[in-house]
Amino acid sequence: MTTNALVDAPAWAVAMRRFTTFVSQDFGGGPRPWKLAWIINFQKGGTALFIAALMVFYGNYSTAAWIYLALHGSYGIVWLLKDLSFPDPSWQTRVTIGGGINAFACVLAPYWLIGWLLISRTVQPNYPLPDNAWLCLCTSLVIVGAAIMVAADAQKYFTLRVRRGLITDGMFRYVRHPNYLGEIMIYGAFALMVWHWIPALILGYIWLGLFAVNMILKEASMSRYPEWAAYKKRSWWLLPGVL
Repeated sequence: MTTNALVDAPAWAVAMRRFTTFVSQDFGGGPRPWKLAWIINFQKGGTALFIAALMVFYGNYSTAAWIYLALHGSYGIVWLLKDLSFPDPSWQTRVTIGGGINAFACVLAPYWLIGWLLISRTVQPNYPLPDNAWLCLCTSLVIVGAAIMVAADAQKYFTLRVRRGLITDGMFRYVRHPNYLGEIMIYGAFALMVWHWIPALILGYIWLGLFAVNMILKEASMSRYPEWAAYKKRSWWLLPGVL
């Protein structure tokens, strides 16, 4: 993020970024033994084991529980494969012990709470559609969302290795933030499986406090390119024709 980008970005977004950076990377000071990527990968890769352990602990082997395990657990494996193949440079930052604990506890662990609500039967979802149709919808959202997220991150990674600059084709042709769109589809599907206000609150907190801020600052950074104005005019933030 360039200095000019921070100047051009809304003050509230800049303040939010500085706050989250302090909490998740610098909190407590001292040595920085961990990469942020290691903490993220621990949560993503451990999700399948965590959900499976919940199923055993609560004796919940329902169809919904198995589907949730398959979807959320497989997504974690997809993330690890993505990180091994084309790691995101922004996750290579080293963080303090306090910052790493905060990153896990405040952002990553709440994702596990979504699965716990379903597997523990704390929530008994009453879907607006027949169960099979609703689970089909959630499964489709995860599959398509994962494809969008991986394709966008791969295009960004390999394109920027060849040339620096604004990416306006491929996955970014009509949507400026397809990687975030994919993530929103994936975790939105997990929340829909639980069908309760708590997952909605968790995702709202993360999407507004992190995703939206990152997208706003990213656009402030991209605005330095001469072709930005034309690209912004013909593209959408997340969904073509909607947002």
